[in-house]
Amino acid sequence: MRYWDDVKEGDVVELGSRTLDKERMIAFAREFDPQPFHTDEKAAEASIYGGLIASGWLTGSVLMRLFCDGYLKDTASMGSPGLEELRWLKPVRPGDTLTGRFTVLETTPSRSKPDRGIVRSLMEVMNQHGEVVMSTKGVNFFRRRPGR
Repeated sequence: MRYWDDVKEGDVVELGSRTLDKERMIAFAREFDPQPFHTDEKAAEASIYGGLIASGWLTGSVLMRLFCDGYLKDTASMGSPGLEELRWLKPVRPGDTLTGRFTVLETTPSRSKPDRGIVRSLMEVMNQHGEVVMSTKGVNFFRRRPGR
């Protein structure tokens, strides 16, 4: 189990990869982000994107799954109060393989709750060409090591 005390500024963790298929992208968009460039190939071709693209919210959901599987499952995570920044930098296309990376920017012990610490981080999603397609800066709470 990794506690806040084990997390160090500058830590970089590769979170794994996931390939997106067109059917899954369209199904997600139809339910949660039904803009034509996410749901309709012909409309997407006529859009500024020149073809079908994934919803940014799908990209964020993929990142969250990679973060859970590649990092959080082995930690004393206590959740997050939210994101400080979210950027969708490049379109994600059907067949793209997305890879996540978690970088610790800052660790701070909680002043009001001594059982936990705060981690500020940068998370990035890269496509198969190494291009960053999404980035986010966030905050997470982690339990401190018992009996420290």
